[in-house]
Amino acid sequence: MPTPPTRRTVLGAMAAAASAPSMLALSSPASARTAAAALPGGGDLGPNVVVFDPSTPNIQGRLDEIFRQQESAQFGSGRYQLLFKPGTYNNINAQLGFYTSISGLGLSPDDTTFNGDVTVDAGWFNGNATQNFWRSAENLALNPVSGTNRWAVAQAAPFRRMHVKGGLNLAPNGYGWASGGYIADSRVDGTVGPYSQQQWYTRDSSVGGWTNAVWNMTFSGVEGAPAQSFPNPPYTTLTTTPVSREKPFLYLDGADYKVFLPELRTNARGTTWGSGTPRGTSLPLTQFYVAKPGVSAATLNEALTQGLNLLFTPGIYHLDQTVRVERANAVVLGLGYATLVPDNGVTAMRVADVAGVRLAGFLIDAGTVNSATLLEIGPQGTTTDHSANPTTVQDVFIRIGGAGPGKATTSMVVNNRHTIIDHTWVWRADHGDGVGWETNRADYGVVVNGADVLATGLFVEHFNKYDVQWNGERGRTIFFQNEKAYDAPNQAAIQNGATRGYAAYKVADTVTTHEGWGLGSYCYYNVDPTIRQAHGFAAPAGPGVKFHGLLVVSLSGNGQYDHVINAIGAATSGTTTVPSTVVSFP
Repeated sequence: MPTPPTRRTVLGAMAAAASAPSMLALSSPASARTAAAALPGGGDLGPNVVVFDPSTPNIQGRLDEIFRQQESAQFGSGRYQLLFKPGTYNNINAQLGFYTSISGLGLSPDDTTFNGDVTVDAGWFNGNATQNFWRSAENLALNPVSGTNRWAVAQAAPFRRMHVKGGLNLAPNGYGWASGGYIADSRVDGTVGPYSQQQWYTRDSSVGGWTNAVWNMTFSGVEGAPAQSFPNPPYTTLTTTPVSREKPFLYLDGADYKVFLPELRTNARGTTWGSGTPRGTSLPLTQFYVAKPGVSAATLNEALTQGLNLLFTPGIYHLDQTVRVERANAVVLGLGYATLVPDNGVTAMRVADVAGVRLAGFLIDAGTVNSATLLEIGPQGTTTDHSANPTTVQDVFIRIGGAGPGKATTSMVVNNRHTIIDHTWVWRADHGDGVGWETNRADYGVVVNGADVLATGLFVEHFNKYDVQWNGERGRTIFFQNEKAYDAPNQAAIQNGATRGYAAYKVADTVTTHEGWGLGSYCYYNVDPTIRQAHGFAAPAGPGVKFHGLLVVSLSGNGQYDHVINAIGAATSGTTTVPSTVVSFP
């Protein structure tokens, strides 16, 4: 497959609750010190949550209006959540641009049916889908007009709890470059055609077939998945997912809005909803503080202290202090790519050593003053067993630069044991505003110190040093996608002692047990194409450290890898963009 010259270069009645306080009250620091009654749960979800029912006039016109605004607004400020009440909608083509999420409001995807499509294509970028980031579809059934729905996305674009009553095409019109992506808890009755997609991860789903692969297609718990065959074709297939818990979602119970919390599954396979009502619990919206842009971090923390969960409505939130999630089973859910920006170098969010926290559906955008960390899951040194009720981090995305200058030494730190990282894209920007080797400096992407952490769908790219540094015991990763930083000025800038370059995925020398499946790292050193990277992966050589399905790729010969993992695996060479692979390690 050819390689790009540059890559990715109103709500009516709510659950019974008092009306939301005024924006003045939300914004006022004094509100954090007033009586509990000053922060009621529930309330209106604001103007950027757009709710439809089958009788809503001109649905297509409203969808088209939002798409025109968001189609090419890669670093814009617009944020939208499109919600569809249960029912049947005819002649719909919901085209999704940046920062747009579309969801059904039933308990099952089949409760909300489109005789039509939910479409992502790349016309705005001349048929190149490698920058179709930050959009999502969830909890809908589709009867595609042509029999096949097009979903040509890149990173940070989850397709969850969807039922496609036909085929699914993951490539843009014309089969241009594409670099995605993630499917979970979904059923595709027909065939999935990734075509030009470089890589893809599908979890706990059902497919009628899968047509081809480019570099790395990974499956866990997927009925109908192709058999294990890496590297030819490059399918890495696990029969089940060891542990999973689906993302919380908003739904309607009669006239009341609630948030459904799916239960934990072990050795999961197939969807959670195929046999009827999914298993789990619900929380009424009255148990959520409904946040709107302009709210202070002090007010968010007061709401959490009062026992409320957080629901971020679409928009951009500046934080002058850390949001502290200190209560077991707390839920922090974002709609429409709600974006948190830490100011003055603070950490955006910190989770305590407690069980069952659920973080889902928001973006953290680094601020102009360097933050030591952007997201911390648990305090350093904790050893508490959370296996029965882990913290989940799902569709939580982190960005350094692109929308403007941003800096963070380490983006995400995971200390709590048994944490599940289920689909994240942690990205030091390679294009946009505020981009440069030192301008958006970010040394480390994800650092895992806690034991027994599982990552399902780990996308981490372009960091100045290690993209992933794994220090905890018994860690597991199913699917990893990485590119090394494009903009290293020369070989000396990435020198790691005697080693040429920092590995994309580094397992600490002290670790005795670790396992990974379906991991790829690519280099595109376009500033200095003579740079050589010693390896994509580095890990201690011991019987308990195992990898399955590893690859490294030089994109058009802009830089090269000497090996795949440690000193194992052939070097990349030339400009043909052919992967070098290792089937198993050791």
